[in-house]
Amino acid sequence: MKAIIPVAGVGSRLRPHTFSQPKVLLNVAGKPIIGHIMDKLIESGIDEAVIIVGYLGEMIEEYLKANYHIKLTFVTQAEQLGLAHAIHMCRPHVEEDEPLFIILGDTIFDVDLLPVLGGGVSTLGVKQVADPRRFGVAVTEGNTILRLVEKPDQPVSNLAIVGIYFLQKAGSLFRSIDHIINGEIRTKGEYQLTDALQHMIEGGEQFTTFPVQGWYDCGKPETLLSTNEVLLHQFHTDREIPGCIINPPVFIAESASVSNSIIGPNATIAEDTVIKDSLIRNSIIGGKSQVNDIMLDRSIVGNNATLSGMGHEVNIGDFSEIRMK
Repeated sequence: MKAIIPVAGVGSRLRPHTFSQPKVLLNVAGKPIIGHIMDKLIESGIDEAVIIVGYLGEMIEEYLKANYHIKLTFVTQAEQLGLAHAIHMCRPHVEEDEPLFIILGDTIFDVDLLPVLGGGVSTLGVKQVADPRRFGVAVTEGNTILRLVEKPDQPVSNLAIVGIYFLQKAGSLFRSIDHIINGEIRTKGEYQLTDALQHMIEGGEQFTTFPVQGWYDCGKPETLLSTNEVLLHQFHTDREIPGCIINPPVFIAESASVSNSIIGPNATIAEDTVIKDSLIRNSIIGGKSQVNDIMLDRSIVGNNATLSGMGHEVNIGDFSEIRMK
């Protein structure tokens, strides 16, 4: 089965880290965000993926080609005109009558996809949220969708669409996207996938919902750290390092060097990083970085960064150097 994965976003809320790499390549629990998503898809039987890239897309393409061996097709969205527009660009690579799975590339999820992909009905993943105004939402009767609304100003449902979509036939979706693009139907300035799906419902297409409890946002520094904490309970290492105290759960890459330090809980140390004389907890340290003589809590350090001195909480991007006296 084929999946479409849009990863063309700039990731402005995660700057400075996204100045030098795409959001989906940020490390969470020892692996880039897109790596967690790809592993889940392949485990569920997806054997082909169309990746929609944009900003720094060549880095995403390089990572995926080096680490995954399913059929990969890359489509470039040069102008950010909305999710429906991004999906529309994949039309030459999708057969009209084939089923289609769409998963947003910046959200890690934990759900059994086998019943979804084999259920014989178009369906959307949903989760109850406290403030639905930030999301597309589904108005339902039982688990049948009556109506979809994109980011409603006045809440009409608390069932947020989490960015996981399964469609029985791709052609129906593309025809509805044609309708909203040709009709210049935009919501908040963009061609929204929610509006295209609503057009399908109005045309008689039946959609159901399925619950997604494990939905982990990676869009902001604080949610990235929270997701890292959750995933470390599943993707952790059990390294014992002489002269160090390791408080699980942690991920410490085999190529990382750690000495005279306390690591964890909830810390990720990426490849080829050197940690000396430090205490690091609830933090993510990128690859090929050097951290010396410092205490870090709820911090994100990019790749190839150098950080030394006494501290507590930092958020520094790639190739940075900070010394605190």
